[in-house]
Amino acid sequence: MLDSTVRLPVSPRAGRFLVLVGVFVCAACGLVYELELVALAAYLIGDSVTQASVVLSVMVFAMGIGSLLAKRLRRRAALGFGLIEAALALVGGCSAMALYAAFAWTGDRGEVWAGGSRPLVVAFSLAIGVLIGAEVPLLMVLIQRIRRQDAGGAVADLFAADYVGALVGGLAFPFLLLPVFGQLTGALFTGAVNAVAGGALVLGLFGRDLGVRERAALIAANVLVLSVLATAAVFVGDFERAARRAVYGADVRVAVQTEVQEIVLTGGRRRSLDLYLDGRLRISGRDERRYHEGLVRPAMRGPHARVLILGGGDGLAAREVLRHPGVRRVDLVELDAGVLALARHDPALGELNGHALRDPRVRVVRAEAFRWLRAERAAYAERAAYDVVICDLPDPGVTASAKLYSQEFYGLATRVLAPRGRLAVHAGPVSVRPRVFWTVEATVRAAGLRTVPYRVGGRRSGFAAGPDRASAGARAPRDWGFVLASRARPVLLRAAGSRAVRAGVRSAAPTRVPGLVASTLVRPRYAD
Repeated sequence: MLDSTVRLPVSPRAGRFLVLVGVFVCAACGLVYELELVALAAYLIGDSVTQASVVLSVMVFAMGIGSLLAKRLRRRAALGFGLIEAALALVGGCSAMALYAAFAWTGDRGEVWAGGSRPLVVAFSLAIGVLIGAEVPLLMVLIQRIRRQDAGGAVADLFAADYVGALVGGLAFPFLLLPVFGQLTGALFTGAVNAVAGGALVLGLFGRDLGVRERAALIAANVLVLSVLATAAVFVGDFERAARRAVYGADVRVAVQTEVQEIVLTGGRRRSLDLYLDGRLRISGRDERRYHEGLVRPAMRGPHARVLILGGGDGLAAREVLRHPGVRRVDLVELDAGVLALARHDPALGELNGHALRDPRVRVVRAEAFRWLRAERAAYAERAAYDVVICDLPDPGVTASAKLYSQEFYGLATRVLAPRGRLAVHAGPVSVRPRVFWTVEATVRAAGLRTVPYRVGGRRSGFAAGPDRASAGARAPRDWGFVLASRARPVLLRAAGSRAVRAGVRSAAPTRVPGLVASTLVRPRYAD
């Protein structure tokens, strides 16, 4: 039978309230650790749906194990809870730095569930889940020792505080911790709060019931954890710079976290300029021209007075559009203001894009492409249809981008397209992901357009210039896949009449995957 007596420095009612406050704080910290793992795993590995499923399912499973293991600690519930919170603060607080270090220094470059960061995601999910799962049984013992009540009422109180704390932690992560502290410092700060809350609750409220050695052990554990977290916070800036150099090379010129993504710009002086978005190479000065020429030039064969570019905030697609005489207006819709600022003001990127965004014919709109098309479709369909629509968007295999390659999206794009207009779509590399490429083609056809699928080869660098998925330093296939579309077959045949496009059509044809269906908002088809 458990000892039901406890000597409190406060009244039982105040003690019970303090325990519930502790539950609230610890729950908030626990959810921050979960969200941190999900966000960092999606950033480092890709496919946010898969990473969220893995982290959350493993963590919930581990919480069950933790609850069972906590049964062995009930006779020393106060000491056990204090040590568990210290361990949770250390593991959760350092998890982000450990994952980023594994990604930067173990050669993790996009292989499926291989490399340093992937096993660590599962390991941290298990460890954090076990520690979180052990909290509630021990807190149940502690709150019952303060004041006996029926088990149903005690559980209701604990879970109410736990769920409200989870709500606060869930809201604090995207709206406070990420924008103010960033991922690494935010995790360290959360760990410190966790350690202080757990240690203060046990030592302040239940300290009289601990032996001298137990108090000393708990104090030493918390001092050690806080010292480690504080030291890591002091050196987090140096750590980030060293890890960034390991990932991107020594000549990082710009590294900024915007509201949308992390932007890193390297080179531009003695070697080619490279632009990375969320760790994936978006532009390589070594071969970006072949990508943008392959995307833009076929669509510009025909009337092209009015052009819409969806994405392409780097200005490179706009550069190719403006090379053609007769262009009167280019509307460019880009979500990330940080990319637009670099395209306008960075000397190397501005030189590469020919200062296209400064051209008076270019009108830049900061908006998400899908929402913008929905908001503007009626006015543009009636008064200002586009001769050419160019989709220079992130890779369709990235979960967040799947809706930009959906039948609904192409339906919206078709509404702003002139009767004889052309739509050009980047559809990912053909050689390694033919299923994704032909799914894009099937989806465009499902929106009511005729299509010409083709690919452009000859990447000189072998890296992932363009929106194709590849982590920093990752080798990528030496081709790009595109889909050219129009309502009118004669218009489409004329646009696809160049020798290069005809060769690209013949090159892509043998890779066709039959029987594919369109990707929709509710049934995305692009996950590998």
